[in-house]
Amino acid sequence: YPDEPVPAGTTPQRHLEALTWEGAAQCYPAGIPAKVRGALTHELALIAELDYAPYFLTVHDIVRFARGKGILCQGRGSAANSAVCYCLGITAVDPAQIDLLFERFVSRERREPPDIDVDFEHERREEVIQYIYGRYGRERAGLAATVISYRGRSAARDVGKAMGLSEDTAAALAGAIRDVHREGIAAHRLQEAGLDPADPLLRQTVALAAELIGFPRHLSQHVGGFVLTRGPLEEIVPIGNGAMKDRTFVEWDKDDLEALGLMKVDVLGLGMLTCIRKAFELLARHKGLHLTLASVPQDDPKVYDMLCRADTVGVFQIESRAQMNMLPRLRPRRFYDLVIEVAIVRPGPIQGDMVHPYLRRRDGLEEVIYPAPAPEHGPADELRRVLEKTLGVPLFQEQAMRLAMEAAKFTPDEADALRRAMATFRRRGTLGLLKERMVGRMVARGYEPALAERCFRQIEGFGDYGFPESHAASFALLAYVSSWLKCHHPDAFACALLNAQPMGFYAPAQIVRDAREHGVAVRPADINASGWDNGLEETEDGYRALRLGLRQVSGLRQEDAARIVEARDVDTRLVDTRAMDARGVPYPDVAALARRAGISASAIETLAAADAFRSAGLGRREALWQARALAKAPPLPLFGAAGAHGEGPEPAVALPAMADGEQVVEDYRTLRLSLRAHPIAFLRERLAGRGALAAEAMARAGDGERAAAAGLVLVRQRPGSAKGVIFMTLEDESGTVNVVVWPNILEKYRRAVLGARLALVRGRVQRAGEIVHLVAARVEDLTHWLDLLTPEQGATPQGGRRPAAAPARHPRNQRVIPNSRDFR
Repeated sequence: YPDEPVPAGTTPQRHLEALTWEGAAQCYPAGIPAKVRGALTHELALIAELDYAPYFLTVHDIVRFARGKGILCQGRGSAANSAVCYCLGITAVDPAQIDLLFERFVSRERREPPDIDVDFEHERREEVIQYIYGRYGRERAGLAATVISYRGRSAARDVGKAMGLSEDTAAALAGAIRDVHREGIAAHRLQEAGLDPADPLLRQTVALAAELIGFPRHLSQHVGGFVLTRGPLEEIVPIGNGAMKDRTFVEWDKDDLEALGLMKVDVLGLGMLTCIRKAFELLARHKGLHLTLASVPQDDPKVYDMLCRADTVGVFQIESRAQMNMLPRLRPRRFYDLVIEVAIVRPGPIQGDMVHPYLRRRDGLEEVIYPAPAPEHGPADELRRVLEKTLGVPLFQEQAMRLAMEAAKFTPDEADALRRAMATFRRRGTLGLLKERMVGRMVARGYEPALAERCFRQIEGFGDYGFPESHAASFALLAYVSSWLKCHHPDAFACALLNAQPMGFYAPAQIVRDAREHGVAVRPADINASGWDNGLEETEDGYRALRLGLRQVSGLRQEDAARIVEARDVDTRLVDTRAMDARGVPYPDVAALARRAGISASAIETLAAADAFRSAGLGRREALWQARALAKAPPLPLFGAAGAHGEGPEPAVALPAMADGEQVVEDYRTLRLSLRAHPIAFLRERLAGRGALAAEAMARAGDGERAAAAGLVLVRQRPGSAKGVIFMTLEDESGTVNVVVWPNILEKYRRAVLGARLALVRGRVQRAGEIVHLVAARVEDLTHWLDLLTPEQGATPQGGRRPAAAPARHPRNQRVIPNSRDFR
């Protein structure tokens, strides 16, 4: 490992200790708590014994660089068990708030190199990566590799290619073979895809594809794991050039590196850090609030009230439907409740059937008891210290490991083997080899067989997706900070969330809708008011208004937006107000934009199609009409710039007005959202005729009632722990409806469930308090109804007939009104 430079006259260990105690004094200005002081002394002694000080200094230096550049970052994973990492500023979870298990991070018995994962803003992580390359040189630094294995679709495509299937046939097979690794592939599924299940070549292709699943496919770059060495890296491992510019990587994966004892620094990207940093900047600029992750007010009752209502659209980690369903049941009121919330909706606790016992005990419906061995095998409270903070129910990966050590008397080596097996369970299935040993020993010591089996199923779930307590604590901090921002500053939070896209669980349309429901005024993207990013504008009262940025316009380049803003800012600073018309806008018409900003005609047409000329008094069709009058080709030298924008003024033409439904559809096509109305509002009468309730009415339905709901399909989820169940979220003009599709219904209506953009679902209401689901009995694909919003279909939004107005023509695909595919 590289020797880190230290001040003259000292050693890496002494330098690390000095930085640690200096950081501790800054973290605890009122005095270092005795618990933290003891942890620091213990950790520093073990770091000195194992000679790991240079590694900690490396990570500290990387974090110092990021913070110096204003890049938000936070360590997570097992490193959050370390008080040293907290005092160095690597992690952000106060060790005084959680129980530390430093040996989960660095162990004398394992004598393995530490592995610190640090998340950076996903938009600026490349700056950190290039800093590491620059500091150590490419001859001493390289990204680790990772092995990409076959899944159903990739196996079908590659085997189909090898077996000589045509490209379209292989693509159809890949679509049909999605879940072959779980449930095989039925003949009717192949028939739905237009394939002949009796064809012997097809049958052989399917069988071979099933065999390939899980087999290594190719070597790729690790998401951010750096290997650093003291001497030339090429003397240890081959180095290759990555597909990305200025990236080099080694040909070994993390398991190879671990086997050889090479230390790895993980430089990872996290979108929510980008969002939080941008929100902090907006608050500083518009409201004079200067915040950091550490200075956000903690344990705010209003924040927890919001979480108990499951009002978490956009919030980090707890925005999925499963988490939203859990929040009103768990009712978090303190930070550690949030740690449990983040970790409980995971394969480990779910597969181990630990969720319901914990909730019952939390609600006082079940006595809190601690499993105990037979009296002759150990004290009755041997697991109390392990399970006390989770009411006797193991929820975290650390608890599962310690339970194996205490209840099954695993040795440190056996516990380490269990940890390794959990990390490689997906690929190798080695975890099953330890089942007989763990379950057998627990039963032999007097534990109930059912409990032993449940504990091992939980460990299997952790192998599918490991989630230690320290990791949950790191993520819970970001969940709380993002919740605080949403609760107190929904304007800045929504703006930052849009500017950090693509990320998160919801599309911009849902983010904007949620902001408006929280009292934030949202203004359209406009050539005279919008920058590239979404921004905040002053209002007379309440929150700041959210102005949509030009980045929301599909197909518009950032370079063109920069020219628009630059020329506009110059015009607004001119003393000569002739640059503006009577309305006081820099761009009073399409020609003015073309002349001053110097952007292409196609870019102007893109803006016109997005209805971005409203401040100039031009509707969508009028702006498109003027935009199409612009010359597409650059001017001839003889005529100069004057000939670049048409041959003369365009004659006035009375264009037919666009119906509201048309406007909404075109908004979705060009912006992926609409501030005018929701598409389903124009279909409400038709849907009511089919018995479909609006979302707000569904929320009042009683348990067991038969009901129907319809809406745009926002999300489909199929968690690995859900045994084939699909969860759908439908959105209409009044809210969302949560739909549960059981495997038998999925098989019957598979095409509609997986392919519909507008779905009608009939079933039975399932209510538990404020949590309402519609358990599907029938699913109907109504995607083609979205075409009724356009006059090309000759129908009004409510289904009546009227003459079809001639639509303006879109410059590239010769249509202004898209079809239902545009509602993705």
